[in-house]
Amino acid sequence: MPRVLVVDDSPTARDLLAGILGADADLEVVGFAANGREALAQVKKLKPDVITMDLNMPVMDGFEATREIMIEEPTPIVIVSATSRASEVETAMEALQAGALNLLLKPVGPSSPDFGPRAKEIVKAVKAMAGVFVIRRHRRLTPEQTHPVNGTSLPTSLIEPRRIRVIAIAASTGGPPALVKILGSLPTDIPVPILVVQHIAPGFVDGFVQWLDEVIALRAKIAQDHELMLPSTVYFAPQDRHLGATQSRIRLSDASPLEGFRPAGTHLFETVAGAFGRDAVGVILTGMGDDGVEGLKKIHEAGGVTIAQDEATSTVFGMPRAAIESGTVDAVLSLDLIGPRLAELISRRSD
Repeated sequence: MPRVLVVDDSPTARDLLAGILGADADLEVVGFAANGREALAQVKKLKPDVITMDLNMPVMDGFEATREIMIEEPTPIVIVSATSRASEVETAMEALQAGALNLLLKPVGPSSPDFGPRAKEIVKAVKAMAGVFVIRRHRRLTPEQTHPVNGTSLPTSLIEPRRIRVIAIAASTGGPPALVKILGSLPTDIPVPILVVQHIAPGFVDGFVQWLDEVIALRAKIAQDHELMLPSTVYFAPQDRHLGATQSRIRLSDASPLEGFRPAGTHLFETVAGAFGRDAVGVILTGMGDDGVEGLKKIHEAGGVTIAQDEATSTVFGMPRAAIESGTVDAVLSLDLIGPRLAELISRRSD
């Protein structure tokens, strides 16, 4: 049975979360902390399987607490935020980069119409994250080093010139920091649009994309139905709508969820395969489950390039593993290498 530590400076919020989690027979709340410093001490003492972490707290906030826990006592952490405002999203993204696994909105209270769905989402996420293996982080004493790009062992699909016209990416748990790394490493004048499905808790996609637009050189925006796709622009699926494309325009859809997901990576990859064929690149990143795999097959069958993130750099290796095992991935690359490889593909682009 997963053992949960609840971290929040509000006694009311702690009681609320304890009630939600304790009502599930498969979860046990083993302790509480009112700030990040207390959280670190409780983690060392109680050895919980998973932590729910507030962001805005006295003494030590959720970002610092996450960073210290992932250095000293690596434990799965779910950020439970009271707001999706851009200012708080920035702190949440820092926490995800520090090693937190998921980001959820805190229920307001039992009288709120959103209480039931948010409570179920918290229970579901805590159960799922409790089983995730997390890697110890290290304090950075020197600038981060990136691996050199070695093209000697690459498959032909990543070496031969081809007419790349679009890049499509699907990501879930661990995706936001991975996307920052990849998109931040691409040239600012990349001559193709980039389409992204990122599974993220309801209420956060707008703030996440607004934050991302400020930290990367490329333009990042929420996709709008029928808008013309432009180069050097990253289009994100809006909340609860599938993202797809024709040869020139965005197409959003309210079709049923695929394997429980809307937006779904599979829908994105399938439409991109249909519109661009061998001129498409599909990238599947860290995440639980297998969303995107069936769509990535379509890109592969059409002759496009398919890339999966490797296990060592994936927060959760579910989606990449499923894609690799399906036999439809041309290259398995570390997070540091995906951006440079995409840039190489584009630089060798033939007209």
